[in-house]
Amino acid sequence: MKRPIMMGLCLAACAQVAMPAGLQTTVLAYESKTVTEGAVLRGTVTFSGTVPAPKEFEMRRYPDQVFCGALSDGAGHRLLKEVNVGGSGGLKDVVVVVEGVQSGKPFTFTDAQVEANVCQFLPFVTVVSDKRELTVTNRDPVSHDIQGYAYDQAGVDIVLHRPSLKATGTTDVVNLVKGRKVFTMQCGMHPYMQNWGYAIDNPYYAVTNQEGAFVIGDLPAGTYRIKAWHPALGVQEQDVTVSPSGTVTLNLQFDSKRSAE
Repeated sequence: MKRPIMMGLCLAACAQVAMPAGLQTTVLAYESKTVTEGAVLRGTVTFSGTVPAPKEFEMRRYPDQVFCGALSDGAGHRLLKEVNVGGSGGLKDVVVVVEGVQSGKPFTFTDAQVEANVCQFLPFVTVVSDKRELTVTNRDPVSHDIQGYAYDQAGVDIVLHRPSLKATGTTDVVNLVKGRKVFTMQCGMHPYMQNWGYAIDNPYYAVTNQEGAFVIGDLPAGTYRIKAWHPALGVQEQDVTVSPSGTVTLNLQFDSKRSAE
């Protein structure tokens, strides 16, 4: 998957920024209701093949070498590991979503939180709700310069750009147009600082853990399209049918060939 070079929004030390992001689609609003005899969708996402090597960045080329070097490889480089695979082959940071659910369990969601910590964005992959709100907090004593982008095969949109951010924080609007779900941020001062966001419209989602496992519960009976998205490996989709009070196991696999597409 080829991606644009990204530059960055400035975060002063300990600043916070809340970014409500509007998504222009024709999808009907999700409606909360009581779910009886809800089903469970569980499974594991694995990786097959040679794990892509981390990207290397020479520390001497960027500012704050001493502070940011606390997480260097010991040879003057910072490493950006985009594909994290557990000991049993489980793939971390895959967003698994059930698409097209118009009603179901309450859509309770704590606003997405991302923090800059020792010159890295944590978590590497985050999920934003239908309100598209994201709070970024800088825990570092150094400034960070960030831009946000949304993109797909149709092109790239700059959805966030602020050359400076006051310590008291500020609010920006991120517009994910053309039905896009994915956005990314990078620090222009420290380009090894990158993270990804995926926008959801219903509460039926999960992000895989280090073992690649996920569980989505209380799902109304029916047939659904399941999408599994990884920022470096792309997308897989599969239809599943769940019955009342049933449990469906869905195992998906990504491979190293996808990273080269």
